[in-house]
Amino acid sequence: MKKSNGHNLSGYLLSAAVAAATAAMAMPVQAYNLYSQDGTEVNLDVEAAFGMFSSDETYGNSASEPGWQEGYIKYGFSGSRDLSSGAALFGAANAVSSGTWGDGDAAGLTTGDENKTKIEDLYIGFRTGMFELSVGRQNLSIGDGFILNGDSLNLGKGLEGIDPAFEPDRGGAYWLAARKAFDKTVVARIGGDDGLRSDIFWIESDNAGQASVELAGANLEYVTETGTFGAMYIKGLGVDAGEAAFMGLGGRDGQKTMSVRYQGNAGVENLFLSYEYVTQEDGVSGNDTNAWYAEAGWTFADVAWAPSVNYRFTSYDDGYDPLFFGFSRGYGTWFQGEVAANYAGPFGTGADIHYLGVTAHPTEMLSVGVAYFDFEDKNGVDTAAQNFDVSGNELNIWAEWVAMDHLIISPVLGFYTPDNANSSQGNDNTNTYAQVIAIVPF
Repeated sequence: MKKSNGHNLSGYLLSAAVAAATAAMAMPVQAYNLYSQDGTEVNLDVEAAFGMFSSDETYGNSASEPGWQEGYIKYGFSGSRDLSSGAALFGAANAVSSGTWGDGDAAGLTTGDENKTKIEDLYIGFRTGMFELSVGRQNLSIGDGFILNGDSLNLGKGLEGIDPAFEPDRGGAYWLAARKAFDKTVVARIGGDDGLRSDIFWIESDNAGQASVELAGANLEYVTETGTFGAMYIKGLGVDAGEAAFMGLGGRDGQKTMSVRYQGNAGVENLFLSYEYVTQEDGVSGNDTNAWYAEAGWTFADVAWAPSVNYRFTSYDDGYDPLFFGFSRGYGTWFQGEVAANYAGPFGTGADIHYLGVTAHPTEMLSVGVAYFDFEDKNGVDTAAQNFDVSGNELNIWAEWVAMDHLIISPVLGFYTPDNANSSQGNDNTNTYAQVIAIVPF
């Protein structure tokens, strides 16, 4: 997202909407086999989630202490048909019904008056040997999700009325990210699970919050037992001019984004390493920006509860466009801080972030964790220009509990403290934030 220096008051909600394209934990898709005979398989696919949220501070919501609820259910069919010589056809068709109730989210991007039912996935594909081709409406994720992890920005009615031509409402469920599929895609995958492989893709969004951008790109990976090396190139091919002007995303037309990455254990058991470096050229100004992160972790496999400790440093240049980043490995990727990443800022641009996380597994059905984030605003403070300073820190405490066969519960408690009163919440008080997510597999 192209921004001026600092976090300007008038553009704050727009920045939040673009960058905090919130996605929840990887929801389990449950498939119930309806038919399987003679190489033909048809499945009923269902996933559902419901969340309750509260925040002691507001970041654009008119309620002083907003409380709200989000939910969605995804339902439809998937299947495959074997052909000769090991080839197969596959596809899926499903819909999503979603909504937000109560006060709307803490950033005011939803109002609590959202609900919508709409087609989500609708695609068909062909695979044979080391080649796969799919076309249609579907999700797409590359690597660790640092750049591309679905079209998961789910705005509501909070920004409606500012511009009559701008219609961002996707049915609410902002945090849960009910809708993730790109409107149009062509995806070719070449290679297998090991060695050299590639993804070549063309995608077009119908998401007003993303300026309905059209992109094309290629991803190249080398997969080994000790880790995966990757490189990706993405070129912006066009945007909706009105939406881009409203959201400040005109630079996506002609934008060039290139990255290199690695993730693995380097041959050392219990070690985790992850790194990505991105360089990006704005399609209008031609300005270059960078973003990168480096993370290391260690699992104490022989200690009770098998705890793991991870440290990560992330740096985003001012003006860097985080594109379609999303939830990948768990809390903190790539929404760093439940309050900061979703409501308060920073939003994947103009900041340095230190992260320290500890995760443990008391039982096979329960995981618990603590995550600490320290945010440094690269823009500094300019009170005369009414700029926000997003420097601060946040502590998140979370759990994921498989309560029974058809119920997974994940509570999160967050404590977010701005460094000074020139913050997006208008003071330097510690905000206590709480959420509880229930996932109901069918």
